[in-house]
Amino acid sequence: AALRYLLTGDSIDAGTALTLGLVSEVIADDEVLDKALEIAKSISHLAPLAVAKIRESVNYGLDAALQSGLRLERDAYYFLNATEDKAEGVSAFLEKRTAMFKGR
Repeated sequence: AALRYLLTGDSIDAGTALTLGLVSEVIADDEVLDKALEIAKSISHLAPLAVAKIRESVNYGLDAALQSGLRLERDAYYFLNATEDKAEGVSAFLEKRTAMFKGR
């Protein structure tokens, strides 16, 4: 269905974009800032190195060849697997507590 809009250039409303899976949710204009802050707060509790590698992988991967993107993801995996934050995340999960990530 999205192909139709790409080929025709027709405009779509937010509800249609949601139905097509082009956006993850639709927010009222007066709720956008609150929602953005809510999302930012939830991200701020995650492992900062992992968040950075996810952003790097997505941003680079959009324009990369498949092999380059896979190499980047592999390198990120090996890098993150050796961090203190990875050990903290696993320990926190096993101990059923909130992880305290340090960006190391």
